[in-house]
Amino acid sequence: MDTYILSLALIGFIGLAVSWAPTLAQFAKISYSIVFLLFGIIVYSLTDILPWPSPLRDENFTVRLSELIVIIALMGTGLKIDRPFTFSNWNVPFRLVSVAMLLSIVSLAFFGYWWIGLPLASALLLAAALAPTDPVLAADVQVDAPNEGTEDPTRFSLTAEAGMNDGMAFPFVWMAVAMAIAAQTGDAWFGKWLVYDLLYRVAAGVAIGYVMGMSVIYLFFHLPEHHKLLKVRDGMVAVSATLLVYGITELAHGYGFIAVFVAAISIRNHELKHKYHSTLHNFTDQVERILLAVILVLFGGSLVTGILDPLTWEMALLGLGFVLILRPISGFISLIGKDMKLSHKFAISFFGIRGVGSFFYLSFGLKEAEFGNAPELWALTAFIVLVSIVLHGITAPTVIERLRKGSKP
Repeated sequence: MDTYILSLALIGFIGLAVSWAPTLAQFAKISYSIVFLLFGIIVYSLTDILPWPSPLRDENFTVRLSELIVIIALMGTGLKIDRPFTFSNWNVPFRLVSVAMLLSIVSLAFFGYWWIGLPLASALLLAAALAPTDPVLAADVQVDAPNEGTEDPTRFSLTAEAGMNDGMAFPFVWMAVAMAIAAQTGDAWFGKWLVYDLLYRVAAGVAIGYVMGMSVIYLFFHLPEHHKLLKVRDGMVAVSATLLVYGITELAHGYGFIAVFVAAISIRNHELKHKYHSTLHNFTDQVERILLAVILVLFGGSLVTGILDPLTWEMALLGLGFVLILRPISGFISLIGKDMKLSHKFAISFFGIRGVGSFFYLSFGLKEAEFGNAPELWALTAFIVLVSIVLHGITAPTVIERLRKGSKP
């Protein structure tokens, strides 16, 4: 049987299944991510002629595929947030992306180093990869399409956090890379990391994202409505803008993830009730769901072809502890003093979903430097993402729906 033709047919089936899987999952009160994960496990258990799905097989492919879906998800995430951007309106997401994420990084790096004996650079890479919540797999805890009235405190906070912290984790990935290289060369690294990888790259991402977002507003909102020129209402503008913003920012050595989300927020904050926001979001959402389904099938395949083989009981305990204890405690600490219902605080702290973003950061870091224990890092990351998909995928639909009903006036 031709592997290429079979792969095409499988991708076509996945694309069609994406259309009805969310409805089926909603009926079953589970995340549709679980559906595609199980499908991948079944398919790869029944045949051995499909391409080997291990992320270690082709690091460059793993980096690029996960990178593509994350940037598209970041654009879609920014476009669906109804709440206007101000520092006071976004107080909770800023708390989560600073206090909660830093506590998650420090605690996970410490236990990775002390409990399972990882080298310090590897422990930091693991922590940086797993600290940010995922904009891709978190659809069940996020707001819906623009102007649909689903923006309760929990959904808004988790949506904005997922968009913001994917870019903010990058400096710590580069810190791990710098430490790994310095361990081999003995070169000083902190000053360059502070000035270049932290300050410059973050600032470049914010600045370029804002300028590009304003450019999209001028070309696709201002000119058509005020000068009757270039009236375009295609949804693909959002994906095209995503690629352009990301590409320009990366060429300038800024953080493209930050730039894409800043551009999305800039666009979204222009005439919040404008119908074109829905068109832009819906197109990115469709592309994102197809790519996500493919990645979940590959992830399911990797589970039955050995990605978890290096996992030890110590690593498994750390993975469970991170999902069930470290992240929830970090999230709750970040919300101390915030005037918010306790139920929302618990939900925001608990639903720190891990996913494709973690795959990207880990594969990126392993590609940039020699860490020496890639199989173990992938095993623990895959285990944590698996636990998150199953645990959060089963609990999120019911909990979030109850919180939404409780938030209605």
